[in-house]
Amino acid sequence: MIDSIRNTVLAILNKNNYGYLSPSDFNLYAKQAQLEIFENYFYSYNTQLNLENNRKSGTEYADITKGILEVIDLFSTTKTLDHLSINTYRMPSVATTGSDYYLINKVLCFKDNIFRGEAERVSQSKITMLNNSILTAPSLDFPAYSSEGSILTVQPVSFSASSDVRAQYIRYPKPPNWTYNTALALQGPIFNPSAVDYQDFEVPLDNANDLIIKICQYAGVEIREEMVYRFAKTEEQENNIQQ
Repeated sequence: MIDSIRNTVLAILNKNNYGYLSPSDFNLYAKQAQLEIFENYFYSYNTQLNLENNRKSGTEYADITKGILEVIDLFSTTKTLDHLSINTYRMPSVATTGSDYYLINKVLCFKDNIFRGEAERVSQSKITMLNNSILTAPSLDFPAYSSEGSILTVQPVSFSASSDVRAQYIRYPKPPNWTYNTALALQGPIFNPSAVDYQDFEVPLDNANDLIIKICQYAGVEIREEMVYRFAKTEEQENNIQQ
């Protein structure tokens, strides 16, 4: 998909000789465009839930909420968290789990490889009071966790092994990377999907038009061409009206 989108963007820019978009700039704008679309899934999901609550949403093929949820689930992953010391663990990151997290959905606790329960999230302002209460103190069957910065602390301290805590989270999409070989003469770079660092867009194909529009917006700002920016902005507004 990434090569098709880049060709379309270049065709739009070259139509009136607006300028050339280098592979490095395209990859930079593609990353930001994909990130905008990704973050918009959650706003759209919230909007559709509100419509459902007001009985203004459809069912079956018209169930937009289900479709958005399925797209979000494409970025769902479950990984064992990096153990620091005693009952503290490090939040998911590229360095520890291979992917950075957008939001933590569940923290799952295990003891001797046996699942004990889903930990309840407790704010820093309440965790001390919770631990000091006989009735509400976390236990093996009812664990809790709090977070501070990139550190996650699980209660009780019985969860202290390297394999005791796993997180199910929504990760960020991987940055797209249009890879190429240097061409001979004046042909320009040639697309090379076999490169080690090649990465296609991770958002679904039906977001291709949105990606093109957003990349054109960034390109229009770069080359200081108001017509390109206006074109992309108009297309974006029309898409929003149709939705």
